[in-house]
Amino acid sequence: MSSPASAVTPARPDDGSSAPAARYDAALAAQVEARWQQRWLEDDVYAAPSRPTSAVDGGQQASTAFVMDMFPYPSGAGLHVGHPLGYIATDVYSRYLRMSGRHVLHTLGYDAFGLPAEQYAVQTGTHPRTSTLANIATMREQLRRLGLGHDPHRSVSTIDPEYYRWTQWIFLQVFGSWYDAEAGRARPIGELVAAFEAGTRATPDGRPWGELSAVERDDVLSGYRLAYADEAPVNWCPGLGTVLANEEVTADKRSERGNFPVFTAALRQWKMRITAYADRLVDDLEPLEWPEAIKIQQRHWIGRSRGAQVRFAVTGGAGAGDGVAHVFTTRPDTLFGATYLVLAPEHPLVDTVLATAWPTTTPAGDPLPESWTGGAATPREAVHAYARGAAARTEDERQDDGRAKTGVWTGATATNPVSGEEVPVFVADYVLMGYGTGAIMAVPAHDQRDFDFARAFDLPLRCVVTPGDDRGTDASTWADAWTAKDGAVTGSDASGARPDGLALDGLDVAAAGEAAASWLAAHDAGHPSTTYRLRDWLFSRQRYWGEPFPVVYDADGVAHAVPEDQLPVELPEVDDYSPRTFDPDDADTSPETPLSRRADWVEVEMDLGDGPQTYRRETNTMPNWAGSCWYELRYLDPHNTERLVDPDVERLWMGPREGKPLGGVDLYVGGAEHAVLHLLYARFWHKVLHDLGHVSSAEPFHRLFNQGMIQAFVYRDARGIPVPAAEVEEGLDDAGRATFSWRGEPVGRELGKIGKSLKNAVAPDEIIAEYGADTLRLYEMGMGPLDAARPWETRAVVGSFRFLQRLWRNVVDEETGEVRVVDEPVDEATARVLARTVDGVRRDYEGLRLNTALAKVIELNNHLVKRGTTPRPVAEALVLLVAPLAPHVAEELWHRLGRTGSVVHAEFPVADEAMLVEAEVTAVVQVRGKVRARLQVPADIDEEDLRERALAAEGVQRVVGDCPIRKVVVRAPNLVNVVV
Repeated sequence: MSSPASAVTPARPDDGSSAPAARYDAALAAQVEARWQQRWLEDDVYAAPSRPTSAVDGGQQASTAFVMDMFPYPSGAGLHVGHPLGYIATDVYSRYLRMSGRHVLHTLGYDAFGLPAEQYAVQTGTHPRTSTLANIATMREQLRRLGLGHDPHRSVSTIDPEYYRWTQWIFLQVFGSWYDAEAGRARPIGELVAAFEAGTRATPDGRPWGELSAVERDDVLSGYRLAYADEAPVNWCPGLGTVLANEEVTADKRSERGNFPVFTAALRQWKMRITAYADRLVDDLEPLEWPEAIKIQQRHWIGRSRGAQVRFAVTGGAGAGDGVAHVFTTRPDTLFGATYLVLAPEHPLVDTVLATAWPTTTPAGDPLPESWTGGAATPREAVHAYARGAAARTEDERQDDGRAKTGVWTGATATNPVSGEEVPVFVADYVLMGYGTGAIMAVPAHDQRDFDFARAFDLPLRCVVTPGDDRGTDASTWADAWTAKDGAVTGSDASGARPDGLALDGLDVAAAGEAAASWLAAHDAGHPSTTYRLRDWLFSRQRYWGEPFPVVYDADGVAHAVPEDQLPVELPEVDDYSPRTFDPDDADTSPETPLSRRADWVEVEMDLGDGPQTYRRETNTMPNWAGSCWYELRYLDPHNTERLVDPDVERLWMGPREGKPLGGVDLYVGGAEHAVLHLLYARFWHKVLHDLGHVSSAEPFHRLFNQGMIQAFVYRDARGIPVPAAEVEEGLDDAGRATFSWRGEPVGRELGKIGKSLKNAVAPDEIIAEYGADTLRLYEMGMGPLDAARPWETRAVVGSFRFLQRLWRNVVDEETGEVRVVDEPVDEATARVLARTVDGVRRDYEGLRLNTALAKVIELNNHLVKRGTTPRPVAEALVLLVAPLAPHVAEELWHRLGRTGSVVHAEFPVADEAMLVEAEVTAVVQVRGKVRARLQVPADIDEEDLRERALAAEGVQRVVGDCPIRKVVVRAPNLVNVVV
């Protein structure tokens, strides 16, 4: 590192101005920042050791800190000022941790597979790799100019074959595993095969394993594998030419990207059996330091519901067959309150039990209401028409509680297994096939949606849980359902009908539910059950720009893993990067991928142990989520060519330890928009790797922090079209109100996202050029709490710049460039301000309260401005306090103060505890509840001394006079209350 003598003293400007030679201005900021960024790079100050050498506690490194940002996608548009918010915050935090003696791993890679690069390739013929690498270079340079302290040796990119070699390897681990529910973990598929071979586990049809053909064995194993190919309903988007995951489809069944129609189609696709981990994905959220809102979203997405599955025997109407409806309910305590059944329009049982003609009466013997028939001539006609209408509605529309309930009767009835009562079976769109079993028992007295449906169709409402209010038990008089899960069960006793009949009366809801579930299981009428909203992860994309699957198919269509020594399976060159797209509204189409057109790549000769054979490669590619599911592990050991990550290295940085029982990254910062997809997928893959013994941590990210969004004003013309924000002129009307115009025409203003499409983007390069990177860093960190949204205001940036100028002047003489600190004792008032600042800033950095940390530093700097001179110890402490926030100017001042070695590794100040204790405090003395005296007393005064001083105070004696004192309450050192 350079000495103070080598610090550059800038020359006076040659533009004829009279600016001071050493004034902190844009030119000096640019010079200082460029020089120190280069020096930090040369001296490798941010390199994190793979195996830190400080004290180890039980094999676990106690002084490490792994800090991460969510993977950025390298867009061709470059960064705007909203992007660096989280990156600057993690940089500030990482710098603070280094200065506090921690070994810090902090780097940044690029999530570089993605649809934008492929679409650009389709439009221009430019290979996606070419444009992506150019975008990465641009982004890396923009980030470098911000002074971010990333370890340059650990940066990765998902498109690097040496990276996606390990993505493919992880896929093979998932493909080669099954989830043993009894053991509660994943196990190698070979152990399952061995159990089948030994006969200790029966095959699905009972035949010996040796009698099954290769295809049959593959089918059996596919039912267990954690990665499997399956023909199942998928989201097919003809306009994009690809299949989409549920999470990539909007509520109105359109693609998030491109807004094309999405249809349900049956295609053979790769899936991940994430549902096997549903319980662990829910339960393991508890010890994680994540925002509660994110945990709630994950729990909701997984949608675990505990209850019972009940078998209702369904009797079809005229000309129809019979069947069994398996109903899942979270309220088995209300079984006796079920007055009808509802099937989702898509339920496979519907066509089986659908009557060909309407019965003349309802199951209760009443005249058939027209509302039950939908005005159709037959149940088949009514249900099929209704199903077509339901298919045109989104799930959100169907689940909208405010929407009128609709449905039609199937003409069939169902038998309640606990009461023997025959109830009608309806089809209604408020029941979804994708949740539970697609069939519900409707208990309208105790479920609001069922209540609304029953009222619309004049169905019985039967109270079976005594309400806790004064509404009574006649549910037909209620204004709404009683849904509370408390109260005694009533009207639920079938013991008179049969000796072993279920009797629940008098039990509370919880006990009744358990008793009902047990009875169902004992009588083969159901069983306790848990259902999930989560579905297996669709893992195939009909794209070129993605990781190839490391599998090949033999002549029988059986999938085989590509041997590990043949990884990576690299993307071949193609002439046409686009999948075949179709008329967006043509649902009768199927995918054709770019890779399928490379016949010389698709057909490959390999020896997988049975001699050379011709195999066919998978022509889909993995989704862009694949590479971002595990990148935290590659950051740990990016150059390891022998294994995914060295176990000792992973244990040092991510292993479980006190306060972090499941291990993981110490701090992970990113947007809340990744609450479900990325975080859920990454947790799943990490748990599989943990189960197989590849990592010691059971969770990838221990502490999660969601930074807020920087917003900016959007200006729209009379048509509502955004206009360039930089060209808008502001004025005042006659009433003094702000007005805005563009090219002489009035425009409206609103706060919104920053982006190219809204024409309000501000590049960080512009701010850096005008004020310097440190100013941008300070402004973004000082805008407000890190997790809150905040508006960008370019004109306000100058405030941060002026603070840096004041800081500079407290240390450096602007005319001479000489250090102007004084070597004199620090007065007590300044020492106390310094101690409070150091203590407060430490706490704020630890808690990511970076805006208040900056405020405290500014307060200390202002104190020195008022003091007139800056004692050297205070100047050095001030520089260290501001170093995480404004590292360039801090490094420059640190060296001008005569210090050697980088401020990056300087020791963060420690508060003088003695100066944190106030010498004197104000004690308030009250008589009859009113303040009668204020006393300056020692902060450590004892209660007896304070009592005597309070009673001797002139104001107290005057009020008390001769009145007897009943009681004196002393709360040293702040309060005395005298009762007379």
